[in-house]
Amino acid sequence: MKKTNRVYGIIGVAAYMANFNADLSGYPKTTTNNDIFGSDKALKYPMKRMWLLQGEPVLYIKSMKSGKGSEKMQPRDLNERYTHLFGALDEKTSSNEVLGKLFSAIDVMNFGATFAEKKQNISITGAVQINQGFNRFQNTNVLSQDILSPFRNSNEKSEEKLASSMGTKIVTDEAHYVYSFSVNPASYEDFIELTDDFEGYTVEAYEKFKWAARVATTAFNTNSKSGCENELSLFIELKEDSKLFLANLDRYVKVEKKGERVLYDLTKLAGILASHQREIKSVELYANPATVEVEHASLPCTVQSIY
Repeated sequence: MKKTNRVYGIIGVAAYMANFNADLSGYPKTTTNNDIFGSDKALKYPMKRMWLLQGEPVLYIKSMKSGKGSEKMQPRDLNERYTHLFGALDEKTSSNEVLGKLFSAIDVMNFGATFAEKKQNISITGAVQINQGFNRFQNTNVLSQDILSPFRNSNEKSEEKLASSMGTKIVTDEAHYVYSFSVNPASYEDFIELTDDFEGYTVEAYEKFKWAARVATTAFNTNSKSGCENELSLFIELKEDSKLFLANLDRYVKVEKKGERVLYDLTKLAGILASHQREIKSVELYANPATVEVEHASLPCTVQSIY
């Protein structure tokens, strides 16, 4: 079975009048320096949803079970989700079997897993590692919108309970999150001998990740994510024998407006890679041709449509 080499890259996500990743207060997540960022979970979730809709087995995603009798509908726990996908898990189930089932889930194959159920204690460091994505656009404003509900709030006291309830929607007018990621197939080498019929991280799994990295956020059209879209993806595949290791690449990316379009300036990144061309097998760069312009300087690639 074909296997992929190590890969480094970036994923750019735009948020127009949207809130890509909110904290518990409803505002976009920020550091102590008020820099807006999105967690890796915020980027992975649309990928998992897209895979799920395509019929792929996805383990680490919220799913509901219907209540029995007077019980209310509630989320499945990890054991129930595993059972729902793969059948009952008991204390006699071998770790070999559990590992095989876990790796058959596309999210586990890409992102890894922590599984501690029924005397199983399995930790899988994912072949794909995604870092926090920082908003690289300097002119982002956070807006708060009051929303009038069509229903009154019967829990309010006095005259307020006679009026319709109010809500708040918080969005950024424009933000551009840039994520850095790496793909290291060697992460799974120790599991090859432990699991029957498992041959490690495959090209097929990588291609599914690549497609999700290009379109999953755009495809995920919920209320808060409407207005969020993929706008750039860069994949730098190293040669099989390469000894090159790269730090987070998002720090070398600059995002600014150029008229009505968004300019991704990769000049600094190209300069970093210029002395390592012998280590690189290929560079693939995708962007939204309708809204994005890319300055990629000496990067050995052409800009392809992200869709």
